[in-house]
Amino acid sequence: MKGTLNRTAAALLAFGLSCAPAFAADEIKIGFMTTLSGPGAAIGTEVRDGFQLALKHTGEKFGGLPVKMDVVDDQQNPQTGRQTVERFLKRDKVDLVTGGVFSNVVLPVLPSILQADTVYLSTNTGPRDYAADKCDPNFFALAWQNEDIPAAMGKFANDMGYKKVAMIAPNYPGGRESLDGFKHLYKGEVVEEIYTKLGQLDYAAELATIRVAKPDAVFFFLPGGMGVNFIKQFDGAGLNKTMPLLAPGFSADEDTIKAVGESIAGLYNASQWAADLDNAANKRFVADFVKAYGRIPTMYAAQAYDTAMLIDSAVKKVGGKVEDKAAFRKALRAADFQSVRGGFRFNTNQYPIQDIYMRSVIRNQQGQTTNKTVGVVIKDHADRFAAECKMSGA
Repeated sequence: MKGTLNRTAAALLAFGLSCAPAFAADEIKIGFMTTLSGPGAAIGTEVRDGFQLALKHTGEKFGGLPVKMDVVDDQQNPQTGRQTVERFLKRDKVDLVTGGVFSNVVLPVLPSILQADTVYLSTNTGPRDYAADKCDPNFFALAWQNEDIPAAMGKFANDMGYKKVAMIAPNYPGGRESLDGFKHLYKGEVVEEIYTKLGQLDYAAELATIRVAKPDAVFFFLPGGMGVNFIKQFDGAGLNKTMPLLAPGFSADEDTIKAVGESIAGLYNASQWAADLDNAANKRFVADFVKAYGRIPTMYAAQAYDTAMLIDSAVKKVGGKVEDKAAFRKALRAADFQSVRGGFRFNTNQYPIQDIYMRSVIRNQQGQTTNKTVGVVIKDHADRFAAECKMSGA
């Protein structure tokens, strides 16, 4: 009889616990890991500054909850990333992780984040695996799938009539997927497909190979300081006189323009965002970013700003009950916020459906060298891997 009572009490306790309502949290804990040193430091700085500007716009709270955020430099080093994420999950018990830039750091830590039933909001990289069969209810891509922007440049190369193209990228997942994206929509001949070491800054050998191949144009994906050096050395070798450069927006953004100077003028680049997009959220974001940091924001900053605004909207939607993870994920999927890029919604794999614009680097009436939007390359673009995502129980 005593055993029966104990079992009954245990059952009642378990029932009571399972039916306990979710109460609003006192704060939302965010593990913010990005790249703040090395050749990719400028990118991580943009991500951090864009996110923090949004936090300023929301009154230093998300959905009314105070924000406790730990900003850590991953040094573009996977081992540093692993140690940081372990601390976020086990010691700090964060509600979500965000801020990552490079897939060589993000991919090794994603399994531990997702297996801990913790949300990861990607401010930059959109790896193929997690768009397809490894899609996960806790993984949200806020920027793009890695192939999206390069694919738009492939379409643009067709439109420009380029019959032969050479390509170059660093040999890591983001680099390989970028070149795959370009090839997906490009219908001409790829005369050279060159992969370099991640972080490489000297391109003498690669430029000699390109010169011999004589392509009609050169598509490059070299983020951060890699791209700056490549453009300078491309111009220094005189190749800019015989073959145009084509780039994804992240290799021809404001940080690159500032570092390269006027010689980058005329370069076409695709992006899901531009500083001159005519919507109220974007105008406020750009004006306040320039005021706060003294520079025009890049697409990295815009992506991070949108990430923060998405979090704010989702926390509001669940009334601060971020511990109710199913409800929080549902609120994130709703994407009920005003994106600075204009229209934004999540596909079934929780990657964006969005317009991709063509930009050209110009010298404006104020004497600034900057990007100008010249049109839409692809309307309501969705990545080609979403059909392989069989997500259930989200």
